[in-house]
Amino acid sequence: MFLEYPKLLFLELIPLLLVAHYVYLELTERNPHFRVSFITPWLKGGFSPMQIVRHIPFALFVTAIALIIVALARPRSSQQMQTVDTEGIDIVLTMDVSSSMLARDFNPDRLSAAKDIAIEFISQRPSDRMGIVVFAGESFTQCPLTTDRATLINMMKEVQTDLIEDGTAIGNGLATAVARIKDSDAKSRVVILLTDGVNNRGEISPEMAAEIAKTYGVKVYTIGVGANGTAPYPVMTPWGIEMQNIEVEIDENLLRSIASGTGGKYFRATDNTKLMEIYSEINDMEKTRTTVDSFPVYQELFGKWGLAALICLLLSFLIEHFATRKLI
Repeated sequence: MFLEYPKLLFLELIPLLLVAHYVYLELTERNPHFRVSFITPWLKGGFSPMQIVRHIPFALFVTAIALIIVALARPRSSQQMQTVDTEGIDIVLTMDVSSSMLARDFNPDRLSAAKDIAIEFISQRPSDRMGIVVFAGESFTQCPLTTDRATLINMMKEVQTDLIEDGTAIGNGLATAVARIKDSDAKSRVVILLTDGVNNRGEISPEMAAEIAKTYGVKVYTIGVGANGTAPYPVMTPWGIEMQNIEVEIDENLLRSIASGTGGKYFRATDNTKLMEIYSEINDMEKTRTTVDSFPVYQELFGKWGLAALICLLLSFLIEHFATRKLI
């Protein structure tokens, strides 16, 4: 056992001073006396329990003060040691938010399904720092790297297709994600890039962004989302929103090249279930655990000392107001 605030023990002088004052009063003011011619009648009185009992309430009171002071000094124990596993991984979720992500080949649409499954992925990795980058015709950081799961989830829920100019700038999205993670000192740095189209915008080509990622040791997992063939897409017409089948175009060769060049892997998701399986597979692959054996487990002991002080105060009250009065 050790004390977090040992200097508070100087307050133990208080109960010592109280004891000294009590003894002084007992030897002077608290001894009534009167003069008699002889003391024979008083010699027959013998020993009275009151001579001891009347001091017990004060003794308990002083003991309670001493115990409270020890409790304030915060006694703790660190005899136990705990082994802790930490992931040590930084992950940036990079998501395509172009208008084509509103296609209904996923339930209810590609973007909503991708957000819901990404939120589940975030919840399963409490030890990692994670961030969010979105891209369409341009790209920006929706949420920087953080361990605040509530903020991450709320920011993911706010992702929508009309945040930025339409288009598919895969290179810009990947470059922004790498910029957010390149200075990290984590054991593993990962970008999960999800898109449903072909690169057609942006100042940085996907190949150049992939080279930048490789230079900084950032692993990129790429996910192409979209059914095979065509997919229903909501189109505004004079008669309202109607569903029209559009051709699904995903540059799989590009996504496969980005992934293989950075040590990652390419996945194709054709529905909600497949996308969920992909995130689950990535979750299983990216588990670089670091074992820490020197983490002390502190046990707070002030409660026991406080409880003992409370018991002393309670006994002092009971003896003072019941036992001593009956003896009188």
